[in-house]
Amino acid sequence: MKSKVVVIVGPTASGKTALSIELAKKINGEIVSADSMQIYKDMNIGTAKVTKEEAQNIKHYLIDCVSPEKRYTVSDFKKDSEIAIQEILSKNKIPIIVGGTGLYVNSLIYGIEYQDMKYDEKYRNELMKKAETTEGLKELYKKAIEIDPEAMKKISENDKKRIVRILEIYKATGKTKTEQEILSKQTKIKYDFKIFGIAYDREKLYNRINQRVDIMIEQGLEDEVRNLILKYSKFPTAMQGLGYKEVVQYFDGQLTREEMIEKIKQESRRYAKRQLTWFKRNENIIWLNGENKLSDNIDIIMKEL
Repeated sequence: MKSKVVVIVGPTASGKTALSIELAKKINGEIVSADSMQIYKDMNIGTAKVTKEEAQNIKHYLIDCVSPEKRYTVSDFKKDSEIAIQEILSKNKIPIIVGGTGLYVNSLIYGIEYQDMKYDEKYRNELMKKAETTEGLKELYKKAIEIDPEAMKKISENDKKRIVRILEIYKATGKTKTEQEILSKQTKIKYDFKIFGIAYDREKLYNRINQRVDIMIEQGLEDEVRNLILKYSKFPTAMQGLGYKEVVQYFDGQLTREEMIEKIKQESRRYAKRQLTWFKRNENIIWLNGENKLSDNIDIIMKEL
């Protein structure tokens, strides 16, 4: 019999952290983060990383454990998350996977094995530089559609990071992302995943996102970015994170402070929209109303376990 693993997904600012912690207390669980930015050390405010007080003594895995100087891949996450799941199960506890990074979640629930790729940093930097201009991004988007039309159905024309990834994967492996996933899905799924998504009225969600960004600024996001720049010499992935690249643009004089704050809000809302689109394609997700009381949503989850 396969071991049960709970998965909680949803857009940014939808309340995944609070729900997962209360659930963990109820079902004797521990939490594995499926967030591509919370993995990095010293990136706390901009990633809305769970604090010690918020965690309420519930153990969290894959948070605050990788240097921002290192590239952390989906393949790394798949391997590390399965180690964490096994550790939790060995303690007779229930693993709770929590996050909004769709690629990370899919690698687990569908058993997708992504090859460890030898990245061409020069090629990647060229792509990222090109993606900074509207015309350049359009050109890369068109090229990515030609290479992998199936994967591009899920990717917005403004999603620089994922567009570049499609091109990178193809250059590094000679196979498209879709081809890799088809081959890897032949792997048997190890666990009995119970997947729950948090749905929110869009306007209310956008208000929550705007408020969260204001709180991040009040908490010292700008100082956090300054300290990161002083402490680390390079950022292959980390500084492309939402909220970080905009502050760097402000420091470089590309944006005023007001423009920087508004851009973080705008990009966060766009990201939330992409997350919802991604997760709504999964027919196995049981959707919860984010405006419900936490106790009501926990009751729904527990009835499904």
